[in-house]
Amino acid sequence: MQDFLEFRSISKGYPGVQALSDVSFAVHKGAVHGLMGENGAGKSTLIRVLSGDQSADQGEIRIDGEVQRYRSVRDAFHAGVIVIHQELQLVPELTVAENLWLGHFPGKGGVIDRRKLIGVVSQKLAEIGIDVDPAAKVASLSIGERQMVEIAKAVMLDARVIALDEPTSSLSSRESEILFALIDRLRANGTVILYVSHRLDEIFRLCDSLTVLRDGKLAAHHPEISKVTRDQIISEMVGREIANIWGWRGRSFGAERLRVENIAGPKLKAPLSFSVRRGEIVGFFGLIGAGRSEMARLVYGADTRSQGSVSVDGTAVPADSPPKSIRAGIVLCPEDRKFDGIVQGRSIEENMTISARRHFSPFGIINPQKESELADRFIAKLRVRTPSRRQDIVNLSGGNQQKVILGRWLSEEGIKVLIVDEPTRGIDVGAKSEIYEILYGLAEQGMAIVVISSELPEVMGITDRIMVMCEGRLSADLPRSAFDERRILAAALPDIKNSRDISLTQVR
Repeated sequence: MQDFLEFRSISKGYPGVQALSDVSFAVHKGAVHGLMGENGAGKSTLIRVLSGDQSADQGEIRIDGEVQRYRSVRDAFHAGVIVIHQELQLVPELTVAENLWLGHFPGKGGVIDRRKLIGVVSQKLAEIGIDVDPAAKVASLSIGERQMVEIAKAVMLDARVIALDEPTSSLSSRESEILFALIDRLRANGTVILYVSHRLDEIFRLCDSLTVLRDGKLAAHHPEISKVTRDQIISEMVGREIANIWGWRGRSFGAERLRVENIAGPKLKAPLSFSVRRGEIVGFFGLIGAGRSEMARLVYGADTRSQGSVSVDGTAVPADSPPKSIRAGIVLCPEDRKFDGIVQGRSIEENMTISARRHFSPFGIINPQKESELADRFIAKLRVRTPSRRQDIVNLSGGNQQKVILGRWLSEEGIKVLIVDEPTRGIDVGAKSEIYEILYGLAEQGMAIVVISSELPEVMGITDRIMVMCEGRLSADLPRSAFDERRILAAALPDIKNSRDISLTQVR
């Protein structure tokens, strides 16, 4: 078969780190090619070089035999290359239709023909199978819906090469199936798909071939995905065997630490109550839109609750004030790292110590030495891969950004309740194991931990109890002894809740 996309001896370095070293591989026309590796392996750098966002120090990219000389993302776009990043690139205050046709609106004399714009986009979205209102502002959409809009944009622009970076990380099962159908159609039309994912099920479901990177180098290239095993891929990614990714271990629980009673908000259909004991890890599972993240924001005080109370160790926590929640011992690692978690344009050091500064900044004067010592301690403790604490946090992989956010709260004094929303979204198998180990260690120290995840194997693998949410309501509360995949999914899916052959009796 014909090689359509070729990477030839690509190398790229940054101050203090060699991101890519002599990476070469090729992808056939009409193939879906998987790209895997741990966070920090070089995948994102390779994608940036492909997109024109970064220039390689050496090597070349060829498309259909022609050497590409990108000077910008626009050059790559004109060459038929579109990259859909894990951190979405849409303009929140513009509508779906405006985002999809940004830069080439229909109309004359600088006046946009909005009727035509909406009509064309509505037709295209219907053809693709994406149910999103073209007149809605992107800011009003869920993360999953925004991801589908990004994917629709690439399809509508007839790209020759599409790179998808963790495309299903924010999608529901139904949305993922729509995406898979689109990929199959693009493959049939001869489009090259570079599919970056940590989900092995998706790699085997979609990909024809696979490349694995490790430490910026080519660890393996498999022209036929059917000839490689899951264990082989994992070993190639991490350079070691991981016998049990979850690593769950039992522990004793103490007294009740967090109590949530009858809290309600705009996206919860019924008041919600639950409690978490010292040393307990409680998981919240449900489909996108079930209300899990909304629950977390209400408990943390980021959103206004219309009723109910939250208490830590028997002391009431004031509503609607994250700073007061932090002082009471409740912290939140949010679902959207880019917009709600990290402070872009700031260093790792600043991101990690921003909350704890008040403890060593008398009269508002920051002590740089203490700040640096604190950052260095948690960079080492959490094994954050970086050449320097002064590195801009946006240059880190998703897994390392997540570790920095965790470090921020670990460096804060007196934390009693940790809420983590999608803690391993877009994170590789090796980094997942490290983050799980951090959570277990905190639980063993007596912290109450709430884990929100849309990955059922993860929730079942690392938690002591699972709370299932469905359409803004709590639908099940299951201890570890009662974990059953079919039962949990039944509680999460509204369309099968009344099925006679599935028991939904709650176990408490």
